[in-house]
Formats: sequence, structure tokens, C-alpha cells
Amino acid sequence: MEGSWLVLAAVLIAARAQTNRNDGPRFLSRGHSFRTVVGDTLLLPCQVQNLGSLVLLWRRGPAVLTAASLMVTRDERFRLVDGYNLQITDVGPQDAGDYVCQISDRVARDQVHTVEVLVPPSVRASPESRHAAARRGGAAVLECRAAGNPVPSVTWHKLLSLYPQVVFQNDSNSRLGEGPQLQLSRLERTHSGRYACTVDNGVGPPLVTEFQLQVLYPPEITVERSWVHTGEGFRAELLCTVLADPPAEVTWYQNSFPLSATDRITMSARGNNHTLLIANVQPEDFGNYSCVADNSLGRSRRHVEVSGRPGPARFTSAPLARRPHEYTLSFTVDSYPPLDELRLLYRQLAINESFQQPGRWHDVVIPAPSPAGSLTHRVTHLLTNLQAAAVYEAIVQAKNRYGWNEVSDIFQFHTLGGAHTAHADELTPMFASADTHRLSSFASALALYTLRALA
Repeated sequence: MEGSWLVLAAVLIAARAQTNRNDGPRFLSRGHSFRTVVGDTLLLPCQVQNLGSLVLLWRRGPAVLTAASLMVTRDERFRLVDGYNLQITDVGPQDAGDYVCQISDRVARDQVHTVEVLVPPSVRASPESRHAAARRGGAAVLECRAAGNPVPSVTWHKLLSLYPQVVFQNDSNSRLGEGPQLQLSRLERTHSGRYACTVDNGVGPPLVTEFQLQVLYPPEITVERSWVHTGEGFRAELLCTVLADPPAEVTWYQNSFPLSATDRITMSARGNNHTLLIANVQPEDFGNYSCVADNSLGRSRRHVEVSGRPGPARFTSAPLARRPHEYTLSFTVDSYPPLDELRLLYRQLAINESFQQPGRWHDVVIPAPSPAGSLTHRVTHLLTNLQAAAVYEAIVQAKNRYGWNEVSDIFQFHTLGGAHTAHADELTPMFASADTHRLSSFASALALYTLRALA
């Protein structure tokens, strides 16, 4: 009985083996989609059961890569490993596509692997020198042509010019645009600077390409002060700021004659700032000076007067009088020499809700103060016989041995008295505002004419 069971088992085993042989070949691995980066090594699996005497092939499109253990392709980057797995080293963009592991009799379905090769971004910049120049009012185009897989995005920023490394402006408007081109039109001086395109597709680090844009324009000059006050034996400093591209050549003139450095006159430049320093000022140093800047696109000139005349008066008294019929007017005047004469014009204003009617000017000669021993002279003068609860305005002019200064700004004050006393706090802001210095063109001209006639 035991021998019968052994025979039966042997028969069953033989039958199963015969059955397996009759099943034919089948794939143990499955087709798959692979994403790999340029330069990596890729392994495509192909595992088959019951291959028997059949032959495996790798092909890509119509091209056969391998047949059994024979390498048909001459590309040394391809080889078979661990059976019939296809290994590709140093993957390149050209390796993307479908790879088929095929059984020679085609009884079993082919196994297909799809390969996508991810390519980090690359950039082709224009201009290639990364430097562009255009005149003010013109246009400039910067270009970053990007390639890669996936298709990269291109964004543009203006960079902070204070840093050698790439630093984007921190405000929300720092992004200038997207796409391969940055077009800038109606260029102004402020458009000069560093620009960058950032190319990114998520494969590897983003690429940043930097450009330098140069906006060319003729010189532009600003002066710190158009009138410089000094005195004999003192010093005078003249400063002009010159902006130009290409850089400008700066020359100083006194009247119409170019200046040269002497033991008392020095000229210096620091960045865009150009300084003329006159030490131990002499009478012949007073006059009109010019800062002249030239470049290939044009010329610019600004004037500065060096004068010993007094500076304009600055009022220091409060706009609200302490008494109904009197007001103490206080002001300061800068003058190196002693003051010789002061003149004051004041008048009452009739004001209602719709108009401001000036009255007649009163002319007062104020005695010159005693020498102050300093640059600043402080002057006070008591005005009497004023109208209570009224508004007044005043202007002052001062003279020293070099002449009269410019007429001061209009100063307004008001007196107490009557029903207006209760509303003094309401009136004060009106006189403290910028409108307190407003005077009709006719009144200003009349006051200036009067002062000069009296002088």
C-alpha cells in the first residue's frame, strides 16, 4: 500500500512539472514609469519565469539594444545586470522614451517602461556681456532664454545695489515681471542698477543671472545753498551735487573766470559731492560762483552767491500778543559784521470769512543792536498804539556794510481784546499755519519797493 502512494506522488510531481513547462514564459516584473535626473544611473527591471529556450530582447522603438546576453547597441552606458535588468549610466535628455523588454516568440505580452528625464534649468542671456546701456528716455530689453524639463519659469527682479551679492528688494513691488524678456521703456536715471532673472523648474537649485543696466544722461546739478553768508577773515563752503552718466568733469567759476586751487582755495570731490572751500575770505572773494559739469551728453550749471550781506531775518516771537494795544516783535539776523540799520514794515489786516483786506504799511526804523560778538544778532522792538483784537503782519530787512539782505518772510500776529479774547486759542492755529506767510503778489511787491526806496 505504501509503495502505491509513492508511485502516485511521483506521477503527480511529474505531471505538475509537465504542466509548468506547458504554462510558457511570464513576466515577474511590471512595467513602470521612471523619472530620473540628468547624470543619474537608471535600472529598468525585466524578470521572466519559464523562459526556456526563448530569447529576451531590449528595444527602444525599432532599435534593438540587447538580444539574450549580446549587447547590440554600441552605447557603453547600457549594460545588463542581475539577470536581464537594463542599466543606463549617466542618463541624458536623449534617453527619455519607452523601453520594451520583449520575449522572442511574443507569446507573452511585452513589458514597457517609460522614462522621463528631468533636466535642470539652463539660461542663455542677452546681451551676452550682461551689460546694457541706453539713453534717458529710451528703452532697454534684457533677455533670459531658459531651457529644461519641466519647462522653467523666469522671474525678474531689481537688486539692491548696495550689496555685492544678489539681494532682492524687500518690498512687494520688487518683482518686475515674468517671462523671457524684461522690457524697460521711458528710462530715467533711477532705472540704472542691477537686475536679475531667476530661472527655476524644481530640478536642482534655481539659476540667477545678473545684468547691469546703465542709463546715460547729461549732468544734473543741485546746490546745497544758492546763497552762502560769510565775512572777511571767515570761511565759505560751497557744495554742489552732480549726477551724470558718463561721469561729468566739474569746474568751478567765479563770475566768468575758472578757479584754480590756491593756498586759500581748495576744491575736492567725494562721490557725487563737489566742494569749494574758501579760507580767510577777502573782499575780492565775494560774488557769484558757478558749479559747471560737462559730459559727452551735455552741460549743466548752477550758481551760488557768496555774500557778506546779512542773512534773512527769522521771527522768534509768539503770534499772540499779551496786551490789546501792544506787541513785542522779536527776530534774529545772522551777520558777521555789525548791523548798521534795520527797517520794519507792518500793517493791520481786516479779515472775515471771505476775504483778507490789507491796510496801510507803517514804516519803522529800528536802532541797530550793539555788536553781538557772535554771528547771530537778536532784536526786539515794541509796537504800540495797535488796534485791539486785530490781525497784523510784518516784514523786516537788515543792512550791514555789505548791503541790505533779502526781505524776510511775512509774519502775522494778533492782539487781544473784546470778544476775540475768548477765542484766542482758536485763532492761534490759523497764524501758525503755512498760510500765515502768504501775501498777495501786489502786497509783496509793494512792501519790497517801499523798503528799497527807503534804503
